[in-house]
Amino acid sequence: MQIKNTTVETLLEAIPYIKKFYGKIIVIKYGGSAQTSPALQEKFAQDIALLSLVGIKPVIVHGGGARISELLKKLEIHSEFIDGHRVTCADSMRVVEMVLSGEINKNITSLLNHHGAKAIGISGKDSSIIKAQAKDGGKFGYTGVITEINGKMITNLINEGFVPVIAPIADAKEPGHPGFNINADVAASKIAIALGAQKVLFLTDIVGVLDKDKNLLNSLDKSDVEAYKEDGTIAGGMIPKVDSCIDAIYNGVNKAHIIDGRVEHSIILELFTSDGIGTQFVRKDNPNNGINLEKLLND
Repeated sequence: MQIKNTTVETLLEAIPYIKKFYGKIIVIKYGGSAQTSPALQEKFAQDIALLSLVGIKPVIVHGGGARISELLKKLEIHSEFIDGHRVTCADSMRVVEMVLSGEINKNITSLLNHHGAKAIGISGKDSSIIKAQAKDGGKFGYTGVITEINGKMITNLINEGFVPVIAPIADAKEPGHPGFNINADVAASKIAIALGAQKVLFLTDIVGVLDKDKNLLNSLDKSDVEAYKEDGTIAGGMIPKVDSCIDAIYNGVNKAHIIDGRVEHSIILELFTSDGIGTQFVRKDNPNNGINLEKLLND
């Protein structure tokens, strides 16, 4: 009986959040262990199916860095990172597109469909959903900077009941161009902005943003992030993530979250429980955030 009561209490706790997010778009950057662990893949798919069933509109933007690095190493193609961004040569670009648009995108789409979500896998090249130009004048090779997001095309898919699963490969202005490799964190942020999403969630392999003593930082704004970047607390691959979070909340997205994708059902825990998990990013000058209020009001 106690187990049944606990289950009921959990369901009742979720109701206000389900009502709050009903009909809202939630963009989820899917990467890290959540993407590579078979067990966590199943939990992720269950979470997305549940969101769809209760009327929330998830949009998935996925990475694939580990698999890309693995294949590049096997093919003996040199690869390096600068401030968390991959330098993409012509040979690397072919591998990046093959892995992201071919292997990973279709595997995620198939898994979601198997669990009852009506998923459709697309690349940023499809209908020029993502347009880009070379980052830093070509310093990063075929790694790009987003210039435009075709939010209307994604919205049309959502309105047709689909869960878009988007590979972060961008189209170029000129025909015949191989396209651009886009950091998945950046792509998720820009897509969330273009869609006017309620939230953007970044699934990672850490509990959130940590201070130098490895304590979780629960809530951050732009000034906090700049200070932590300056003293080296935030560095390397975490930089694109936090920058993407700040970009999102200063361009129309209500909140951004970095959460631990290694935790089973981390998406549900963040969205449907009073405590939430990970690090949230909110504008402290936005009165609608109510940072010092109970989490329901925050959301």
